Amino acid sequence: MRAHQITMLGTGLIGDFYTSTLHGKRGRDRVRVVYSRSAERGTAFRQRWDVPESTTDLEAAIRHPETDVVVVGVPNHLHVEAVELAASAGKSIFCTKPLGRNADEARRILETVEKAGVFAGYLEDLCYTPKTLKAIRSVEAGAVGDVTWVRSRETHPGPHSAWFWDGRLTGGGAIVDLGCHCIEIIRSFVGKGNRPLEVMCHTDTLVHPIDDEDNAIALIRFESGAIGQFEVSWTFRGGMDLRDEIAGTRGTIWLNHFLRTGFEMFTAGGSGGYVAEKAETAQGWLFPVGDEASELGYVDMFHDMFTALDEGRQPRETFYDGYVVNAVMDAAYRSARSRAWEPVELFEWRGVTTPRIGATPETYDGHVVIKREVLPDGREKLILKDRGSGDFVDRVVAAR
Repeated sequence: MRAHQITMLGTGLIGDFYTSTLHGKRGRDRVRVVYSRSAERGTAFRQRWDVPESTTDLEAAIRHPETDVVVVGVPNHLHVEAVELAASAGKSIFCTKPLGRNADEARRILETVEKAGVFAGYLEDLCYTPKTLKAIRSVEAGAVGDVTWVRSRETHPGPHSAWFWDGRLTGGGAIVDLGCHCIEIIRSFVGKGNRPLEVMCHTDTLVHPIDDEDNAIALIRFESGAIGQFEVSWTFRGGMDLRDEIAGTRGTIWLNHFLRTGFEMFTAGGSGGYVAEKAETAQGWLFPVGDEASELGYVDMFHDMFTALDEGRQPRETFYDGYVVNAVMDAAYRSARSRAWEPVELFEWRGVTTPRIGATPETYDGHVVIKREVLPDGREKLILKDRGSGDFVDRVVAAR
């Protein structure tokens, strides 16, 4: 495995997280040059992370002769330009979420890298948290049976940079910022080959004086019959709430990634320092995160990206995945306007045909078994359906 030299585009919070992860624990992959729209921020970033060069020239940063990977961490409206420049330079490209401001931009980005034949990875960190990866492996091993429903929730008090609040630059509000995470988490559990068919969504602007939504909830119907549900908000108080729930025909998984991690601390004074991303206070009851970069998925994400690049394979999260996420978000916005289910419009489906959830029913004494339960005295109660009449009956049988 060779060491890679990286062009980092962007010096905001995401650039800090990315670079601290890449340089952490004596990492061999290093940021060689950083681009910032502000010379002052670029210099500060370079000094903070021991990066050799900074520049305000986007093309010069991308075409730097000593870098082979470009990490796109700039605002959403710059993704198309950055990817096109990197692809034309023959560089491998990792792009932060969302891939584009809408599905048309995401498709343009996808086709750009595929035409150029360069490696491309979608930096969807929350699909790489240690808990999520372990839960996905459990689901793929059949631990919960067929997945019937996935709920993903991401809420916090609002973005940390001014450009996030301008829908002209981002493509939307809380859905574009947070819903992209939730949608891909949902897809990871229902199966990426499971086609998203349609979306029902409600949005509202309840607190902030902005033109885009600061709250939204949506349902996504998949070909298998599974339902995905996402909840996003820029008005949640108390920090960042990241939770996922997976329900299947044989089991259930609950994941809490941030507010309840097993690390709780009370302080009457407090140092006034950093506690965790989107934390609103440094006093009272606090919920620090032990290794934030790892808990948010950055460590495993970059490990997958660089390993896939070195091995010549696709990463877990691809630009096509990012395109599908954008298409689902577009359907959500159409639904919020029409107040009806809206189809997910994809120019091409690269998954499989997924059969509808269903199983051969169990029978007992010629009846269909609807449910079994154990009574307090140890006997077993069956809920049965008569095949002929369609009537439902109870039957208590001896303990097994």
